[in-house]
Amino acid sequence: MSENKPLIEVKGLKEYFNINVGLFRSKPLKAVDDVSFFINKGETLGLVGESGCGKTTVGRTLLHLYKPTAGEIYYDGKLIKSKADIKEFRKKATMVFQDPYSSLNPRMTVADIIGEPLDIHGLYKDKKEREERILELMGHVGLNSEHASRYAHEFSGGQRQRIGIARALAVNPDFIVCDEPVSALDVSIQAQVINMFDELQDKLNLTYLFIAHDLLVVRHISDRIAVMYLGKMVELADANEICERPLHPYSKALMSAVPMPDPKVARANQRIALQGDIPSPLNAPSGCPFRTRCQYATDKCAESMPEFKEASKGHFVACHRVAEIND
Repeated sequence: MSENKPLIEVKGLKEYFNINVGLFRSKPLKAVDDVSFFINKGETLGLVGESGCGKTTVGRTLLHLYKPTAGEIYYDGKLIKSKADIKEFRKKATMVFQDPYSSLNPRMTVADIIGEPLDIHGLYKDKKEREERILELMGHVGLNSEHASRYAHEFSGGQRQRIGIARALAVNPDFIVCDEPVSALDVSIQAQVINMFDELQDKLNLTYLFIAHDLLVVRHISDRIAVMYLGKMVELADANEICERPLHPYSKALMSAVPMPDPKVARANQRIALQGDIPSPLNAPSGCPFRTRCQYATDKCAESMPEFKEASKGHFVACHRVAEIND
């Protein structure tokens, strides 16, 4: 369980990409727009939202795979700014990618894929120590030693994702960004991989940012959940709290779409269908980005972006009408 001390702190993170919209004209695509949050040591923060809402960009910008347009990222209280800071940070923070097919080099053996971070950071004294560490990492994720000399294409999707996880663990990290790590896998394999993330967290005292769009998966693994829409964070709270008592109209719609295993509960559950399509982040609506699909929207919602503030202890929401909607 988490200790109450932030390991990762993000303040006012922005990531804009310049997109060409005509001859010599470009326009910023605001993939992540003024997002702030923290993750305590040993905690899992789930990050959910529709495809294209900026979840993956948050994860990649956090690790400086993209250079942040604005904002500050702190690791263990220290601001990550210079190249030296980023290199040190990357020894403590890694990523598990969404697609186990494209994130592994087809020309490298499993041993070389897992050993690559060890080579880059010089984390062994001799060949024997490198070999032992690779086998230890394979053991952590349930792969056998005879898998070491084989190539990624010889494995199933679930096994490939295990290779990716072993590679992420190679530098002995404290923090892992899990970018939809089970969405490309069969449902039966998903459960195994999720349980493995849980076990590794307990065993190695890991902290996760877990990005996904499957709310059942996120609820199972997360301590707290943050909801994103069109580059903005709209709600953040304890996992059970946000699933049972969402405050933002968008979160309410998301939660109403989660399939319920109990038929009685499922019948009583009113599904909230959202109107219209998600707007393009290139032409995002003024004010609150969700207002074009929100049944509660007023003129005020078009005028200004609501402040992301605490509605109750530990429950943050960005909505002008949150008190009226949840009376």
